Amino acid sequence: MTPKARRRLLWVLALVLMAVAAVVIVLLPPPGQGAATGPAPLRYVGGRSCEDCHAEETRRWQASQHHQAMQPPSAKTVLGDFADARFTDGAVSTRFYRKDGGYRVRTEGPDGRSAEYPVVYTFGVFPLQQYLLPLAGGRLQALGLAWDSRPKAEGGQHWFALNPGADHRDVLHWTKPSQNWNSQCAECHSTNLRKGYRWPEDRFTTSFSEIDVACEACHGPGSRHVEWAETARSRGRTPVGDPGLTVRFLERRSRKWEMDRSRGIARPTKFLEDRFEVETCARCHARRGLLTEEYQPGRLLAQTHRPALLEEGLYYADGQMRDEVYNWGSFLQSRMYAVGVTCADCHDAHDLKVKVSRDEVCSSCHQPERFATRRHHFHRENGKGASCVACHMRTETYMVVDRRHDHAIRVPRPDLTAELGAGNAPNTCNDCHRDRSAQWAARAVRRWFPEGRSGKPHYAEAIQAGRSFAPGAERALVDLVRDDKQPAIVRGTAVSLLASYLSPDSIPIVQKAASDREPLVRLGAAEVLDALPVKERVRVGVSLLWDPVRAVRVEAVSAFAEVPDRALASEQRAAFDRALDDFLLAQRTNAERPESHVNLGILYTRRGRPEEARRAYEAALKLAPWFLPAYVNLADLLRAQGKDEEGERLLRRALQVDPRSAAVHHALGLLLVRRQRTAEALAELARAAELAPHDPGFAYAQAIALHSTGRVEEALAALRAAQKRMPAARQLLLLLVTIYRDRGALREAAEWARRLLETAPGDPGAQALAAELGVELPPPGR
Repeated sequence: MTPKARRRLLWVLALVLMAVAAVVIVLLPPPGQGAATGPAPLRYVGGRSCEDCHAEETRRWQASQHHQAMQPPSAKTVLGDFADARFTDGAVSTRFYRKDGGYRVRTEGPDGRSAEYPVVYTFGVFPLQQYLLPLAGGRLQALGLAWDSRPKAEGGQHWFALNPGADHRDVLHWTKPSQNWNSQCAECHSTNLRKGYRWPEDRFTTSFSEIDVACEACHGPGSRHVEWAETARSRGRTPVGDPGLTVRFLERRSRKWEMDRSRGIARPTKFLEDRFEVETCARCHARRGLLTEEYQPGRLLAQTHRPALLEEGLYYADGQMRDEVYNWGSFLQSRMYAVGVTCADCHDAHDLKVKVSRDEVCSSCHQPERFATRRHHFHRENGKGASCVACHMRTETYMVVDRRHDHAIRVPRPDLTAELGAGNAPNTCNDCHRDRSAQWAARAVRRWFPEGRSGKPHYAEAIQAGRSFAPGAERALVDLVRDDKQPAIVRGTAVSLLASYLSPDSIPIVQKAASDREPLVRLGAAEVLDALPVKERVRVGVSLLWDPVRAVRVEAVSAFAEVPDRALASEQRAAFDRALDDFLLAQRTNAERPESHVNLGILYTRRGRPEEARRAYEAALKLAPWFLPAYVNLADLLRAQGKDEEGERLLRRALQVDPRSAAVHHALGLLLVRRQRTAEALAELARAAELAPHDPGFAYAQAIALHSTGRVEEALAALRAAQKRMPAARQLLLLLVTIYRDRGALREAAEWARRLLETAPGDPGAQALAAELGVELPPPGR
């Protein structure tokens, strides 16, 4: 061995020994903790335990909205006018006043009568403040009248209604579950929140260790960390570098790490990738549903919550926030996130403010001499159009007064608005230039940036095609899923939209998505499984039952609930049973919500346990008599039991709750068809199709009913009108082909078969119909 080789070997051995020593140091128990007894259970010790060592961080945090998220009412914390102020909303008059040293509200209660309620807590601080009032069963409710805490110069400092006109019968009334603090709000306004809901008693015993969003809300229980620091100081050492922190693989396939909290507080380290911080913030800054209260800072959000994809109603087709989605889903789409930028690169982690002025924070990465000039923004210097944030972070207003910035930090695309419509892809140019068209704005952008992104493909086109049953939707969605340069939340959304288009062309893409490295893509694949035949579900997605991420496993359970035991190998059945435990835990965790009981009802129905299913649906209706899915699912269960008479009474009750529910009209129409009350059935099915004109299932059911009663021309007219709205809805095209063929109108049948084949070129059924009618098949690969 040469001297050079020996030196190289010694260096390698030294590095190995250093690595081994580091691992040993990390894994050794802290001083005073023997290996035989194991570490003491982690405990929440409160933010005061942090103040001595972290004085500066504490000072900044005390000025933050996290600290002011929820507070006992006092002259210092209550911002609203309680000097016998009055506010009238519709027929409801509300009075705000002081009494016996406290704050009181006299307003309409759950029974419609006026009553006095004490203010138990303030909720939020800016740009609005709400007030929590107590109701029976340990409930705290957010009053639907809020105080506009903005300066008067900005139009603030007055009472206003968050849901104008809502009375005690409205689902948005302050007394209803939608405004319940315990389940809807508390997790993100306090530390170590436990809902403590007791289903048999319908009662909350909610608890928290600190009233606000304190240190341990983001760092986790601090007992071990504090013990370590106190031990170091007792030995005359300065506590620097918590040795109790360890990391471990979350997913070996994608090399994601998580913090092992058994040894210390959670915080980003060089061992952890950038997602650590973003996923910690995501717990409260994402649209999500709770799966378990056993949250650990730094883990993927989807381990304890079910994150929303870019669902219609929540997001525009181009991914911009539409409803209140709290920024995480938008930020995942950004190029900043893709290159490792995190929340704290722009926001101080403790006072939450932007570190410098909002445009200057952009200049920390983007050269101002290139971007902060008229040559880039083409607007008057120092005007609104010269602002990075104004152009690249479009705002939506929530809760009447709260303007929030979209965090995808995207290039304005008025060309997408011109192509897809402002309701699907709004743009910031026309937010300012309201007197101009999207086409005008698109021409200006193309003129300024002839080599820019204007006119280039964008995932908005595929997402909107999938939502609207546009021609080429399946191919566009497949291509989007395949493009791993696109954000994971976008690709996951595209997979989920394939449920309406599955064919031999797209099923392999779903199968590949089920093993994608990104959890959000696998989550989208899990959503699609229900649309597959039972045998295909096993082949395509059984691996999702033992996915390392809880949200994916839980999502897959419903699709496998009706798969017979014999269709699964023993290890697959064992994986289902474990995933089922996760699913049941999620429903128990949210037992105060009617959705959880309906989820259980669907599961029990698929498992062949009708009595348990009925009890679950009835539990949902007891909790929320306004929850329409419970009516529809229970009526369908009654159908299977031959109890349509009872089901009809149930559905008519549902229509009293909401006469404009397309789903209820549809279910009632099908029931009346079974009861051979044709005229009534047709009226209900027509009403469903009218109320939901972009749901092909309702149009299909109406046409089938018309056709079966001999009203063929009306059926065809309804089908043609629906197909015009939804050109790629295959069930409509298939029915058009079939009806024209069966009545001998072969030329028309062939024309519709050609359209069907264009929409689903790889579908064997479409190919067979086309061949039968003499329609030439497209060449392979088209």
